[in-house]
Amino acid sequence: MKRLEIYDSILRDGAQSEGISFSVQDKLKIVRLLDDFGVTYIEAGNPSSNPKDIEFFEKASQLKLKTAKLCAFGSTRRKGMRAEEDENVLSLLSANTPAIAIFGKSWDLHATEILKVSLEENLDMVRDTVSFLKSRGKELIFDAEHFFDGYKENPGYALEVLKAAAESGADVLCLCDTNGGTFPEEIYEITKLVCEKFPSLRIGIHCHDDTGCAVANSMMAVSAGAVQIQGTFIGFGERCGNADLSVLIPNLQLKKGCHCIEGDMSTLYDTAAKVADISNTTVSKSRPYVGESAFAHKGGMHIDGVTKLSRSFEHINPELVGNRRRFLMSEVSGRTTVLAKIKDIAPHLTKDSPEVAEIMRQLKEAEHEGYQFESAEASLELFILKVLGKYKPHFSLVMYKTTGEFPPPSSDHTSSAMINIQVDGKHETSASLGNGPVHALDSALRKALLVFYPQLHKMHLIDYKVRVLETDHATSARVRVLIESSDGEHVWTTVGVSTDIIQASWIALADSFEYMLAKTSSEEVPKWE
Repeated sequence: MKRLEIYDSILRDGAQSEGISFSVQDKLKIVRLLDDFGVTYIEAGNPSSNPKDIEFFEKASQLKLKTAKLCAFGSTRRKGMRAEEDENVLSLLSANTPAIAIFGKSWDLHATEILKVSLEENLDMVRDTVSFLKSRGKELIFDAEHFFDGYKENPGYALEVLKAAAESGADVLCLCDTNGGTFPEEIYEITKLVCEKFPSLRIGIHCHDDTGCAVANSMMAVSAGAVQIQGTFIGFGERCGNADLSVLIPNLQLKKGCHCIEGDMSTLYDTAAKVADISNTTVSKSRPYVGESAFAHKGGMHIDGVTKLSRSFEHINPELVGNRRRFLMSEVSGRTTVLAKIKDIAPHLTKDSPEVAEIMRQLKEAEHEGYQFESAEASLELFILKVLGKYKPHFSLVMYKTTGEFPPPSSDHTSSAMINIQVDGKHETSASLGNGPVHALDSALRKALLVFYPQLHKMHLIDYKVRVLETDHATSARVRVLIESSDGEHVWTTVGVSTDIIQASWIALADSFEYMLAKTSSEEVPKWE
């Protein structure tokens, strides 16, 4: 197997992504995650850029990493001084990392117009900085910034920059598509030429995704001879992001036969989810390999095919990357989908069972009313249990009442709710204030249910969405409400439909509580794995 080096830049390049801000503890958690996953290098930031990074490097130096090397990142020395006089260069040594990445200008435009130095002075800056850091015993990765743009405009000078870094002792020459505008065939041809000119050095690739080609460009560079792949987990990065390592790694290891990581590929999905959680964002559902929809099937023919022979509609087994197969319910789904959904509830049923036909009939009626279950699998599971007669509600609603007023009596509470529920013949009434009627209703219901079901204290709502279904009916239109809930470990979504937004919210809200109660206390419902 061709061995590749995976170089993750999420803590530096990823932190430059819009909306991303890592604390010191966030960075340390991500380092541990990436080390457990088995990447080769973790670019940890610029130790002279801000106090947060200075604190991070102090604490990171105490970590005992299993596979990854921490790498400090900085630029060539400033013009008009020696490397040993440049505080930014010296700070790279104080970071105490085994490897250092230095970026230098390889596009003549940037040397003369951005740095305002001569082309020869730019070469001296590269030589001086690389040789100085190498003399201090550091592994040195030279990032040739804007290399592909520079090569296309002045190939001779771009190669001179690489030569200056190579002759000064650089261990890796990384070719950067900094503007993200180069196409795969160009990446291949130019990278192949560089590999042939510098056969004794490791060649790296660093791609941005401004044309949507970062992953393809990185793979073409590997085909051309590159051995170090730079990118970020789940694609965070400047502008449109960097090459997505959560896609590149399985592409290269599972499909191209390369050795990329020292860890277990089946932890890919979990690692991506944890990185997203630490970053206070989510993994896109449609992201390859690690997205919720990566192995989700909706069309009846697709579901029938994958049930009979998984590789007929799946390019890999989802378990290889820690993901799972999902069957989505919709108007284009067939009985095979229903069977897949109920296999754990009623494994004795077949495609021709009358119960399956009845579920299909009632599902189509519900969808005609505006329900949509493909994004609300918890409500679908409860729906199937009800049709099969296996569902016993944990509480029943006697009444609720919500009120709102303007101007609000306080900035935190604009609405109130009162509710009465019944559990095993016992009534419980509660009231609550809230920032809006749904919040007040949720708080009142939670307060009443906790009297009977203390396990619900772990549950909270994490998302609430409303969609108008009949735009021509204006404010009298039916609405669909989706509520996403979590107990801190599992996440589930429920749906409600009504012409009254409060009632639609109540239906979805009640289902969200019922689903957790069913999963934790009902013998008829399969427990969470």
